[in-house]
Amino acid sequence: MPDARPFEVICEIEPATRPDLTRVRHQIGVLSGVADGFLVPDNHIGRATVSSIAVAHEVERMGGRAIACVNARDRNLLGFRRDLLTAAAYDVADFLFVYGDDPTTGRRTGQLTVRSMIEEVRTFSDSLPGPGPAMRAAVTTGLRPLPSWKAAADALYVQVTWSLDELARWRETVDFDGPVYAGVMVLASASMARKLGADVPQLAAPDDWVEAVERDPAAGVELACRHLLDIRDHGGFAGVHLVPVSRYRETAAHLEPLLGRRPRR
Repeated sequence: MPDARPFEVICEIEPATRPDLTRVRHQIGVLSGVADGFLVPDNHIGRATVSSIAVAHEVERMGGRAIACVNARDRNLLGFRRDLLTAAAYDVADFLFVYGDDPTTGRRTGQLTVRSMIEEVRTFSDSLPGPGPAMRAAVTTGLRPLPSWKAAADALYVQVTWSLDELARWRETVDFDGPVYAGVMVLASASMARKLGADVPQLAAPDDWVEAVERDPAAGVELACRHLLDIRDHGGFAGVHLVPVSRYRETAAHLEPLLGRRPRR
């Protein structure tokens, strides 16, 4: 099921855990030569970060396209409506709704789900005055059957995969009208790969990837970029959700010539 849209690279940036956006701005500047959009995490891995909506606004100010991740874990309905009002004031229109990892501080609110956030953003967007852009809601999915309520989302972000064959087999089973972005992650180190596999078993990297990165840390960038190009050549995806982690400089430098893009400084 080839996707006729231009292939997009949505780069996830590392969020700010302190009241300073210097590193965020640097990531946006470095990755702008390869990124068609920037995904801004929300209280990443259960740690407090600068609001994803505020950072998305900063991305837009720098000329980029932003997708603000919003998790159900930390919000009640009133807090979510506050975030939607803030987003509308900042002209942030693209969201990725997630359930959220278990928090390291405090507990889940338990009031919101991804499904209820989609319903709420539809109602809110329809109520906005004027000709502004409608708010768009994306959701995540693993390599499993897609629930019918997720089919109502505007885009799908697929969990990080390491095998094109597994990804392609799953794609053949999914009928979805919007863009589907496959997850690709750069392994920054062998220790990072092992910790990821221990913490989230479904994201465990293949042994040959881990061994390659252990021999040469730069191999993680090359392997991820090769996987990205294989997904592009498959033709069934609108793009990738690329997670370069701390290797964003090396990833941008490696990927620019492969994509045939000129760096924007």
